[in-house]
Amino acid sequence: MESSMDRRMFMTASLAALTGFGLGGLIRGGAALAQTGVDLPALPYALAGLEPYLTEETIDFRYGMHHAGYVRKVNKALEGHRLEGSSLEVMIRESWGKEELKGIFNNAAQVFNHTFYWNSMKPRGGGRPQGSLAKRMDRDFGGYEAFREAFVEAANSVFGSGWVWLVEDGEKLRIVKTANADNPLTQGRKPLLTIDLWEHAYYLDYQNRRGEYIDAFVDHLVNWEFASANLG
Repeated sequence: MESSMDRRMFMTASLAALTGFGLGGLIRGGAALAQTGVDLPALPYALAGLEPYLTEETIDFRYGMHHAGYVRKVNKALEGHRLEGSSLEVMIRESWGKEELKGIFNNAAQVFNHTFYWNSMKPRGGGRPQGSLAKRMDRDFGGYEAFREAFVEAANSVFGSGWVWLVEDGEKLRIVKTANADNPLTQGRKPLLTIDLWEHAYYLDYQNRRGEYIDAFVDHLVNWEFASANLG
């Protein structure tokens, strides 16, 4: 069993790795993170850019109300706090598991999770990954089809609100589930892509047909270039 120090060191390295091409760069670049607080990052496509699989109404509702709401709440929670002005990764790491910082953790993590989710999709996405990510899937899952089956099964099995992630865990790719605001950063794992399984992420378009939403995400929306860039 790895020591707590080893795990902390791995977690720190994982967070640092995200500051290259992946989400760390998005959060720290442009208007995503202000000097004194967290800003709402711009969507990487138009509100209607993912139609017909996710409608403009759904994206506007999820982004404009929920994502923006987490930004407002985390900034409120950060007022006068030592973490004000820190990156989201630092906020998540420093507040995780601390009851007195629960408000910061939940909202900072949800800003991170939503930004990661938006970038995990693209117009005319889906298909199969290429290059080193495809080779890693062959090695760790037995091929893309086996990965797809495992990812879809995991997403369909989430009870309540949560997320399913493709992560790099040391030298191995894994599929992990997290509940509510939690994400792989708290587990010392490096996220590559995610699907949002909170009900309001898809209910306007799919009602209780979660499986159709999951299939649409994998087959028509997933942004493999983003996942590959996060793999590094």
